[in-house]
Amino acid sequence: MTKNTLPTYAIVELLIRLSHIDPFIGDYKGHAVYDDGVLVKTTGGTITFSKALIKQQFDAPDQITDAELKVIAQLFTTAKPR
Repeated sequence: MTKNTLPTYAIVELLIRLSHIDPFIGDYKGHAVYDDGVLVKTTGGTITFSKALIKQQFDAPDQITDAELKVIAQLFTTAKPR
């Protein structure tokens, strides 16, 4: 899965879902695909998603639980002091 085949809107949807947990995450600015995941830049900082998570958001978003989202939100690194 390369940047060109990765559904950007699935990343944006994940960020929207995560913003309900942590509003400091912010809005999508861009992403870079690496072997071990996808680094997503937002207006608030950065967060790394697995390619599998993005695929799951694309294929079956209802299978991602709120508990999983809370764990994922903890991966967020803010660009500014809170």
